[in-house]
Amino acid sequence: MPAARATVFVATGACSFGTISILVAIATNAGAPLLGVLAWRYLIAAIVLFVILLRMGRRPDGRGFRVMMTAGLMQSLIAVLSLSALRYISVATLAFLFYTYPAFVAVLARIRHSEPLSPPRLVALTLSLGGIFVMIGAPGSAALHPAGIALALVSALLYALYIPMLAAMQRELSPLATAMYMTAGAAVFLGVAGIVQGEFTLWYPAAAWWSIIGLALVCTVTAFLLFLNGLAVLGPVRTAIVSTVEPFFTAVLGAAFLHQPMTNSTFLGGGLIAAAVILLQVRSANGKAPAAV
Repeated sequence: MPAARATVFVATGACSFGTISILVAIATNAGAPLLGVLAWRYLIAAIVLFVILLRMGRRPDGRGFRVMMTAGLMQSLIAVLSLSALRYISVATLAFLFYTYPAFVAVLARIRHSEPLSPPRLVALTLSLGGIFVMIGAPGSAALHPAGIALALVSALLYALYIPMLAAMQRELSPLATAMYMTAGAAVFLGVAGIVQGEFTLWYPAAAWWSIIGLALVCTVTAFLLFLNGLAVLGPVRTAIVSTVEPFFTAVLGAAFLHQPMTNSTFLGGGLIAAAVILLQVRSANGKAPAAV
């Protein structure tokens, strides 16, 4: 797959992920508990991905059990921690804090010597993080509750560890199979937790169910297939940087559906993030040392 197409895949997947906090807020505001919403999200997504896998003539095998347990656990922790932050901070603030993770990904790549941090990448990383920190005041500094900040940043660190893990898993499995095992594992962990807490039931309001279906089909099936296909081409660092388009998209959705404010800082930060993505793509397209971009 060409790098340009992979970049579009990752950016589109990031925008799909950007609707998660909106749909979760709608579902929980309608009266559905968080654990139940997440458990149903991953269960429905796992069933859909399993059907797609079968229709493509593929069958699950024993290699997927490790992915199911490790990726499923990591995905569950990241989802619960990050979305629990919505009790304390706004949707946009959560997105901006969570998207400090590209810096963690870059540092980990440098420590492991798994990917080079060339000047274009460093400039793009600086632009993307600069955009996030410009935007972080946009949702309102009064909303920066310490518990919300801690939950968002811990989930960002876990996600930074998770992305290289997914990249490694795809050396043995296709993006489709990886997504299916990951969602199945998350459904198991969150389903058990939901049953223990008495939150995994069928008795949710209609608005909550529509949000859950959207979470499963748009924010999980579509988003992960696009993300994982792009990750296989771009690698963890470039994928993380390109994915920083999500906070701006989330802010736009928050303004549209949750009446959260958009300011000049939001647009300026979004422009810096867009510049980072363009820099990576232009540098890759000119044919100079693409592996180091």
